[in-house]
Amino acid sequence: MSNSSFTLKGITSTAIHTASNHNAEHAHLTPIYATSTFTFNSTEDGAARFAGEDKSKIYTRLGNPTFVAAEKTIAALESFGLKNKNNEPLKLKALLHSSGQAALATLFLSNLKTGDTILSHYALYGGTYEVMHKVLTDTGIKTIIADIRNTDVLEKTLKENSSIKLIHIETPSNPTINCIDIESITQIAKKYHIKVSVDNTFATPYLQQPFKYDVDFVIHSTTKFLNGHGTSIGGVLIGKDDEYMNTKVWKWHVLLGSNTSPFDAFLLGNGLKTLELRMDRHCSNAMKVATYLQNHSAVALVNYVGLPTHPDHAIAKKQMKQFGSLISFELKNGYTAATKFMNALKMCTQAISLGTTDTLISHPASTSHLGVSQEERLKFGITNGLIRLSVGIENSEDILNDFEQSLQKI
Repeated sequence: MSNSSFTLKGITSTAIHTASNHNAEHAHLTPIYATSTFTFNSTEDGAARFAGEDKSKIYTRLGNPTFVAAEKTIAALESFGLKNKNNEPLKLKALLHSSGQAALATLFLSNLKTGDTILSHYALYGGTYEVMHKVLTDTGIKTIIADIRNTDVLEKTLKENSSIKLIHIETPSNPTINCIDIESITQIAKKYHIKVSVDNTFATPYLQQPFKYDVDFVIHSTTKFLNGHGTSIGGVLIGKDDEYMNTKVWKWHVLLGSNTSPFDAFLLGNGLKTLELRMDRHCSNAMKVATYLQNHSAVALVNYVGLPTHPDHAIAKKQMKQFGSLISFELKNGYTAATKFMNALKMCTQAISLGTTDTLISHPASTSHLGVSQEERLKFGITNGLIRLSVGIENSEDILNDFEQSLQKI
């Protein structure tokens, strides 16, 4: 913004103007600073930057002005309208990463050490589950998976495991679309002085703001809705403790070499500008598709938190502005019907990932959760017949017509 004293009242205005015109050449849009290193005006200037005055203009692994523009925008969206304990506007620090997995690694490694334990819940993104059980385990960090939606189970687990230092949740979760009550988790965690992190990828800061409930960290795969067009890979880690984010977290981030690229940051920054507009259409379309599926005779189960029949509908209604774009469902003849249905689609796209403008459909058991054992998948509700659907922003009648013609062929 050209005038920092002007308070923006809308989230789209915030997405568009937070980082606009903040560059030396007065470009309308933040340029792609395609440089590996930055020059110093003097030895003293270089020393000052390394001391922390401006880490974005040293070496692109450490920071870059294109990164900063997107980081400031995401932090502004996650803190939009929120106050700190002193009733002042909440200030957050965001760090862009090369992927959501890189952001997750920085989160875990900057907060956990050998002998510590991380606590999470059933039905997690397959990559997250594998990091916990196949990477952290080798470093001596233990993972406990429990039904922490049950507050009695959560309290019992915390009392019995003093080594728990971090509770990590996804809400809505991938791919069974469960919701976790962020407020109840955080309230209990604070009693035991345990940090809480939330993967907010499915909801985005437009639909859900975990910092409203006093969480410590939020992560996103920016590849998804924040970029919105499937044009780049990225991740972001946001924290409320500015000093901690700028010291220990930043140090792990840069030493692991998990920085994004200026081009990917540029694409992300442009995608952020239309987040609200896209999410409104995503959500509207998803409700129509979920209702259609729920009423179809070939469908056995629909997981969508916007449906009043979903067990987590009340939680979603409490902490989400709308109910999101993600649906998972099963057809009555399981895997056989699911395969026939997916292969008969004419417009909707078979692909992993989510959050793009087109409708994406995938089979978690054979793609995103292939690395999770069948025993564990079934415990999470990820059956061999489960289909995950990221509803796009096409005209809803075209999505429904494609589903109708495909369901006729199973």
